[in-house]
Amino acid sequence: MNESTPTELEEIIKKEKSILKEIASLMGALKITKDIGEKRIISSQLKSLKSSLRETNENVSEVLNKKSITKPLTSQPISEISEKPAEQISVKSPKKVKLAKEMKLHGLEKETLKRLKKKEKKVVKQKTRKPSGYIKMANKIFFDFSTSVVNKKIFDSLKKDLVKTNLQIIPAGYISLILFTTLLSAVAGLFAFSFFLFFNLGAEFPFITKVTENLGTRFLKVFWILFIVPLGTFFIMYIYPSLERKSTESRINQELPFATIHMSAISGSMVEPSKIFSIIISTTEYPYLEKEFTKLINKINIQGYDFVSALRSNAINSPSTKLSELFNGLATTINSGGSLRNFFDKRSESLLFDYKITREKQTKSAETFMDIYISVVVAAPMILMLLLMMMKISGLGLSLSASMISLIMVLGVSMINILFLVFLHLKQPSEG
Repeated sequence: MNESTPTELEEIIKKEKSILKEIASLMGALKITKDIGEKRIISSQLKSLKSSLRETNENVSEVLNKKSITKPLTSQPISEISEKPAEQISVKSPKKVKLAKEMKLHGLEKETLKRLKKKEKKVVKQKTRKPSGYIKMANKIFFDFSTSVVNKKIFDSLKKDLVKTNLQIIPAGYISLILFTTLLSAVAGLFAFSFFLFFNLGAEFPFITKVTENLGTRFLKVFWILFIVPLGTFFIMYIYPSLERKSTESRINQELPFATIHMSAISGSMVEPSKIFSIIISTTEYPYLEKEFTKLINKINIQGYDFVSALRSNAINSPSTKLSELFNGLATTINSGGSLRNFFDKRSESLLFDYKITREKQTKSAETFMDIYISVVVAAPMILMLLLMMMKISGLGLSLSASMISLIMVLGVSMINILFLVFLHLKQPSEG
């Protein structure tokens, strides 16, 4: 009996298992991808792996044919065998199967087998968040007052936006932050008011000159700084959570169609529904959805919610309306005993259609604003400069120096460019 045969057979079976795992992985990738070129590459790789599996099976039959089931009786007496020294009995080492040469693997297949042999290392991510000294100071000064006013109607929308965003700050703490920042801006406004009460800023050297007009008249001109700076700061801080929520909603809506396609492929393997979200989190391909799905998993594993209740709760506090509809629809499907695969398929189709329509609208709006930009930033400043120069030469109306006209043009064009950049950044989604 050939002693190397069992070892050789085990090696071939291990290789077959590895090839089958790779085929299953590629089949899953083939279902998810929409790129025709990528599908062609995956199909070619699947064909090669199937061919390799077929050749390996042929090797199994050859090995089995070599195997002898019955062991022939030895003609030597037992005494002679026992008297033979132990070192003279040789055991043949198992023959290694040169699988790559037998299957004639090409570059792509070799890379696939190398990837199978590599052991995946689990990376444990630790997120540490250091407390902000600025927030600590704000809470130390205003937290008691913020706690007493947090339940008033004026802060209802603020509390909802804070819950739906990922700012990781409680409403009373954020109100303390608003009041503290407003206080600092009031101090800054007081310094600005004091400066402009006695000094002027000009475009020509010396840039800072002393005020020559009456102090009362000057006070009436600049007293608004005392109020506009803190009020503007309070308003910006108050609406910031709503702006953050809208930004988060936009990013989630960009990721949701593709994540739903991914979830549809996973649900076809009949896994437990909550595991679908755990798998999406582990891919790290959807950073904004990852935060929302992590909240869902934490409600189940830490807070003790059942899966349907966790879906309902997250639907209420989700920053995205579409994600909220997905959670509610999934909860209804689970309660009614419907097919998760069909649910995710239909929802991914509708979300992908909405995504394409939104992208088309954004492209059209970008073209419109490009025409407006050319008119406002290129043509309008030239006409305005010519008009101001003609007024200066003729002495009619407002007469400004050449340096003042140049300063007005530079500042005007710069501000318009900044406004357009901010607007386009807010309107256009990121490609990440």
